[in-house]
Amino acid sequence: MVTDNSINWMAGGPQGSGVDTAANIFGKACGYGGLYVFGRREYHSNIKGLHSYFHLRVSPKQIIANINDVNLLAAFDAETVVRHINEVVPEGGIIVGAKDMNTKVLEVPTFPPEYKEEIKRIMQEQSIGETLNDWLNHAKRRNVNVFPVPYMDLLNQIGEKLGIPQISKIARMINVLTVGVSFALLKYDRNLAEKAVKTTFAEKGQIAEMNALALNTAYDYAEQTFKDFKHRLTKLDINEERLFLTGNQAVAMGKVLGGCRVQTYYPITPAADESEYLEAHQVMKTNTGENEAIVVIQTEDEIAAVNSASGAALAGARAATSTSGPGFSLMVEGLSWAGNSEVPLVITYYQRGAPATGLPTRHGQGDLRFAMHAGHGEFPRIILASGDIQECFYDAAKVFNLAEKYQMPVIHLLDKAMANCSQTYPVFDYGKFKIERGDLLTEKDLEGKEYKRFRFTEIGISPRVVLGTKNGVHWYTGDEHNELGHISEEPFNRRRMVEKRMMKLALVAKEMPSEDKLKFYGDIHSENMVVSWGSPKGAIIESLELLKQEGFSLGFMQVRLLHPLPAEEVKKALEGKKRIIDVEDNYAGQLGGIIKEATGIAPTHYVLKYTGRPVTTTEVHEALKAILTGKTFEREVLTFGA
Repeated sequence: MVTDNSINWMAGGPQGSGVDTAANIFGKACGYGGLYVFGRREYHSNIKGLHSYFHLRVSPKQIIANINDVNLLAAFDAETVVRHINEVVPEGGIIVGAKDMNTKVLEVPTFPPEYKEEIKRIMQEQSIGETLNDWLNHAKRRNVNVFPVPYMDLLNQIGEKLGIPQISKIARMINVLTVGVSFALLKYDRNLAEKAVKTTFAEKGQIAEMNALALNTAYDYAEQTFKDFKHRLTKLDINEERLFLTGNQAVAMGKVLGGCRVQTYYPITPAADESEYLEAHQVMKTNTGENEAIVVIQTEDEIAAVNSASGAALAGARAATSTSGPGFSLMVEGLSWAGNSEVPLVITYYQRGAPATGLPTRHGQGDLRFAMHAGHGEFPRIILASGDIQECFYDAAKVFNLAEKYQMPVIHLLDKAMANCSQTYPVFDYGKFKIERGDLLTEKDLEGKEYKRFRFTEIGISPRVVLGTKNGVHWYTGDEHNELGHISEEPFNRRRMVEKRMMKLALVAKEMPSEDKLKFYGDIHSENMVVSWGSPKGAIIESLELLKQEGFSLGFMQVRLLHPLPAEEVKKALEGKKRIIDVEDNYAGQLGGIIKEATGIAPTHYVLKYTGRPVTTTEVHEALKAILTGKTFEREVLTFGA
């Protein structure tokens, strides 16, 4: 009997079939029972039809990454079974539609030609027959349980109770049927599952009741039919409030905390979910009971988005724009303008699979150097990278303080894995953050004085005013300018202006709190040190714990301030290490190269992934162990994920 109350559940099916909804219901229900959840969403870039799936890892303890092994696979179609059957572990289970059992695998229409060749190879090497039932029998020989469910019969029962004779009108509820079967197999409290269904469809009362009926019908069927599944989930009693949210939502909430009042965007995956969440919550009630609002503007393109955000920032609003790689490409001239004009602009940048359109709904960390160097000429910027959802929340607020204090663009660098993962957290402490607007002058401060917007100062920061402030006349131009903002091409002025802007980077490096530059985990005195940034953080931390249990010593340095890189602190942490292992989701090991340039210290090993899928704890653990035991080369490329 499995008694640890921990499983990895997975739902998969055609795009548009309700995979995300099923996962959200499952995750909410587990959260209502006091369990922690970590979810990972994968989906195709087409609107409907191709394969998508959602992992949900559940545990009584907080979890921060995904693993390879699946304990229960809820398959909406034959393709899901074929793609993920080998991820299901012995004593795990596969929920499959009874009508799919006789499907000929090579006739599944959504398999691309290159994948069919892979299927043929597997069938030949492992002597598997041509039908899905043959594949499932092969899994049974590994002690995997198979649970065939007559979805159409259950839908007919539901249709009769609802007075809906046309099953096509309720066929989409197969996703909720799989959730009902899953919770019945796991012996989980059905009342919590029903609560999750009703809150998911809270604004559609009739739909909520229909789906609750579907859940209970499937639960009853599975409870009466299947008896031998050994995994269990049990409700826990907790005394704290918790959140279940995605990375996109955490960023949006953090922006609200940080005082953002203007958000501009042009729709692009995976950034658009953040702006759409803000649009859905534009009007907010403050602690005093008054209403405030965020202006969310969908512009005609990313050029307009970045320039509109700059205009709003100059007018005194805390303003941001949100985008992904192709959109950021269009923003580059506007970014340069903001850098030249010392605009406190925030850009939330979600990386995805590239180059070009690349993998528009997939993961990547290949844009670090682009974010660092994008723009013509030299101008300062700050790049802050979050590594988990909690950091997403606080960093999304923090970047506004940085932008206004240092009067320069700030790029909050994220990635698709972070945007689309979901996680349970205790409610965030809003009191940890305080708005700091920097050296901002008022009308009274300017009385009887000549205002110079770009006045030369010892630290490079000039007191600023918002547009329209009385006595605060000044000029903005894309050209080089003097202290008043007038165009100037004089060599002496040019030199001073460039140095004025660039010296602020040294101030950032000096003043930033240490925890916003670097974070350390594991044994930091070990001769072995992992370096990384962004979403691999969770898998690395969990791998360190596993390796510690196996007798290995390893430290982890998470780089958060990517530009200006805290070179001296990084050098101090890495000097004398026997092994420096760079873990990144890109081909070139970009952070490792940047560290070498800044410190002269190069990683000894690279663990890289560029398939469009994020790293898992399982594969990072295996790769690090191979390095520590001398069983691998200097460069290890990870490939897990369908």
